[in-house]
Amino acid sequence: MSRRYFEGLRPQDCSLIDSVPDHLFLVEVAHAQYRWHEQKSYYGVVFSVLEPKHLAGSRIAGRLYCTSKALWKLNWLLRDFGYDEELLSRGEVHDQALVGLRGVIKVSYALARGLMFLNFDAFAPADQWNRLSTFAEVEVSGVEGSASEVA
Repeated sequence: MSRRYFEGLRPQDCSLIDSVPDHLFLVEVAHAQYRWHEQKSYYGVVFSVLEPKHLAGSRIAGRLYCTSKALWKLNWLLRDFGYDEELLSRGEVHDQALVGLRGVIKVSYALARGLMFLNFDAFAPADQWNRLSTFAEVEVSGVEGSASEVA
């Protein structure tokens, strides 16, 4: 019996994601699978959230396209998440070698053709989580502080 995870099937997850400053998450790759498509092949990736704590265990699923124009983003994820350098130097990506890799992702949503899509906007090594999450919190509280001072 196979299990499938569908982004957006549980609408309450979107509001939890929106509650996170700058949509930054410390994650671990839970599942990755290459999907061939005639026009746009992609890696379907499911991340398990590690931080922020109130979302720990939640899943974020999305696609990393493998077209010649989009390979830079997959390469960015592989390098920042610590993918095996020898495999990467040979241009090889093994689905199982991705599972367990950790790093930071920044996500956003885009509306296209009436559908909501999750975008992976940025990646960073896991050891940068404390610096990046602190910066996001300071930035958000600074904005809130400015608003209350005006009022």
